[in-house]
Amino acid sequence: RVFLLRMAFHFTSETPDDQLYTDFGNLAKFPEDAFSQLVTIVVSFLVEPYQSSKLLTRLSEFASEQGINQGGLKNVVRSFLAFLKAALRKNLSPPHLQEDLQQLGLPSEKAAYVAAQWKVHLVALSRAALGQTLTVNRLVDVDWRFGVTAASSDVKKVGNSFLQVKFSLDKGGKTEDVYMELSLQQFYQFLHEMEKAKASLEYMS
Repeated sequence: RVFLLRMAFHFTSETPDDQLYTDFGNLAKFPEDAFSQLVTIVVSFLVEPYQSSKLLTRLSEFASEQGINQGGLKNVVRSFLAFLKAALRKNLSPPHLQEDLQQLGLPSEKAAYVAAQWKVHLVALSRAALGQTLTVNRLVDVDWRFGVTAASSDVKKVGNSFLQVKFSLDKGGKTEDVYMELSLQQFYQFLHEMEKAKASLEYMS
């Protein structure tokens, strides 16, 4: 028997099931244009997670345009979404995201493309994920601390400041902590969006 050695992943501490490898293997077969279009559709949905009907419409149109079986596309998108949501919960950096995608079977060029989109939309993705969490759970406390990167595989990041934020949520009498790690620029963008949201709520109340 042949045993395949699989390296540890960043997005999960468990071993991914074979279906995830199968779906990412199918995703890897998409032509470049179709691949980039699908990434845009999936990332747009994660930024606006309440637009599920819009997602279904765009996927249906995409399948028709590309001549793809909708059942197979559904499996690919489901696995892709599950992976990205897990990556958000783990606050993966673009390099770690790219490493995991390549381990799951994406070619380096396509994995790099997803990582680049992840970097561009990271603040919006984190905000949307947090918004969903806060919608169904009461926020009890917020704590944060600043830090400085002392060592990194990316030399340019050494000495950079970052902010770690901890949100304590009440989940039916049980407190659970949700963490986010942001660069100072991302934090200021996030703070600006929260201030706009607060102003909107005050206006509507």
